[in-house]
Amino acid sequence: MTQRALVTGVTGQVGAYLADFLLGKGYEVYGMIRRSANEEFERLEHLRDRIHLEHGDLLDEMSIVNLIEKVRPHEIYNLAAQTFVPTSWLQPVLTGDCTALGVTRFLEAIRKVDESIRFYQASSSEMFGAVQEEPQSETTPFYPRSPYGVAKVYGHWITVNYRESYDMFACSGILFNHESPLRGKDFVTRKISDAAARIKLGVQKKLKLGNLDAQRDWGYAGDYVRAMWLMLQQDEPDDYVIATGESHSVRECVEVAFGHVDLDWNDYVEVDSQFLRPAEVHRLRGDAGKAREKLGWQPEVHFTELITMMVDADLERVRFELESDDE
Repeated sequence: MTQRALVTGVTGQVGAYLADFLLGKGYEVYGMIRRSANEEFERLEHLRDRIHLEHGDLLDEMSIVNLIEKVRPHEIYNLAAQTFVPTSWLQPVLTGDCTALGVTRFLEAIRKVDESIRFYQASSSEMFGAVQEEPQSETTPFYPRSPYGVAKVYGHWITVNYRESYDMFACSGILFNHESPLRGKDFVTRKISDAAARIKLGVQKKLKLGNLDAQRDWGYAGDYVRAMWLMLQQDEPDDYVIATGESHSVRECVEVAFGHVDLDWNDYVEVDSQFLRPAEVHRLRGDAGKAREKLGWQPEVHFTELITMMVDADLERVRFELESDDE
């Protein structure tokens, strides 16, 4: 029997990687998109004729119920959310409604339609916020420092609650930062790789950033979707930290990116206070020991390789843009 998977947030970076991965495993893949949204399908262009796109909305439980009844998936991967931390300060109520309560709507829909569906919730390292210990594991207390982090904590615990209350197969992956050439330009790694490419090719002069000392555990999105899938293949549902175990600063990211194109970053990077958060998360580093032991998972792409991969992809994109403009 062909396995059917429903992926929310399918138009995003991780959604595209996950859809591609599941297709490679022989799945029939359905992606949920919002009817009212001006969705960008750029990341899915190479998959459009192989996946099914269906309408649904995290803010509307009946649309989710109807979608699950129509698709009858064996697995659901909930990646959709308001995912940009700075935006969560500007739209805290919307972030809570979508990123937190949206999870409850999905779990309720599963409970009403088919409790045998296996559910993956995308939790986040931002839940740790003002970290209480290092590195952070599944047992580290949460201390979120943004409306996004708070909403993710709710989504995480409501998933645990439904698992324990209704015996549902519901898992949360506490994923640390995961990047790729498909990352949106609002996120700092992609902002850096794109700027390095544009400055190298003479179409940008400066790059403005916030806290250069902030440290994150950055991994490759393509590695992390494999961990998501592995969680739903286990005999028992559980929660897992997915991380590289290494922490690198924004400054290191800049050094690698600009060094890859033979530029001195000090000549081009400026600190701009408008990019500083009201409450900063200074350092995150994950302990994925449980995932290594129980899932057999470990990252394959490491930090320098990841950043240079992103810079190379942006160099290719910018050159294509320049050539197109000349035609």
